[in-house]
Amino acid sequence: MDEFLYLSLPPMVIASLAAIACVLPGNFLLLSRRAMLGDAMSHVVLPGIVVAFLLTGSGSGVVMGAGALAAAGLSAVMIEWVTRRAGIEPGAAMAVVFTTMFALGVVLLETTGTSGVHLDVEHALYGNLESLIWLGSAPPELLRLTLIAAGLAIALRLVWRPLVLATFDPVFAQTQGVPVAWLRAGLTAATALAAVAAFQAVGSILTIAMLICPAATARLLTRTLPAQLAVSLGFAIASALLGYVLAGYAPLWIGLPFTLSASGMIATVSGLMLAAAALIASQRARAAL
Repeated sequence: MDEFLYLSLPPMVIASLAAIACVLPGNFLLLSRRAMLGDAMSHVVLPGIVVAFLLTGSGSGVVMGAGALAAAGLSAVMIEWVTRRAGIEPGAAMAVVFTTMFALGVVLLETTGTSGVHLDVEHALYGNLESLIWLGSAPPELLRLTLIAAGLAIALRLVWRPLVLATFDPVFAQTQGVPVAWLRAGLTAATALAAVAAFQAVGSILTIAMLICPAATARLLTRTLPAQLAVSLGFAIASALLGYVLAGYAPLWIGLPFTLSASGMIATVSGLMLAAAALIASQRARAAL
């Protein structure tokens, strides 16, 4: 029991909190057809990390996280600016911004002599979820993700009505005086905050999956937005818990002498849930014909 409380429970809770933080903005990204914004955020953090190292000379997680968050926030502003100024689709604006910033990060990395700095690609992709155990004190990611998930939930509750209106009918929302542009920018900023906060703990693969898969799964199975939000939260938590257990114990159950990446398995479980929901939705559609 003690082993579970100290070694397994903290990463399971952290994975669930990361999933919750990503699902809250993810539902509205999906409905506003900006579901790939999380993928964009995974590209734009590189220049922030490089600049943070150049300014401080430190490679600590706090410094790197601050640089990544600053870059993500800048990208959010740039995406909204390009969308309004150029009059193009948000998806095209995201492509322009995140490819430009990623290229800038690569150039900075190669021209400033920081390419020799050890940047752990494995942890950037898959996170270090298994190492977030309780050793004398709670992992810092636990408190960080708790605060961010709670903050996003409170913010969503405060702007629920105007955000829903702006998401489903932005033209009508503007005629009613709803600040659609500010709400879009706020949603982008919330996505950046959730994504960057989750990167260090669970990696970019799981972050992108949690931004999209639970919301898309719930969208296929529900008819109202409150139901979609509730069901997506349930799927996100279920995939986090089930994926972690399968990663650690499924290989042992079949006699294999190793474990799997927890973040990778959670993303896989989330994808399988989406596939199952798609099959159920298609069967319903056929039955209705």
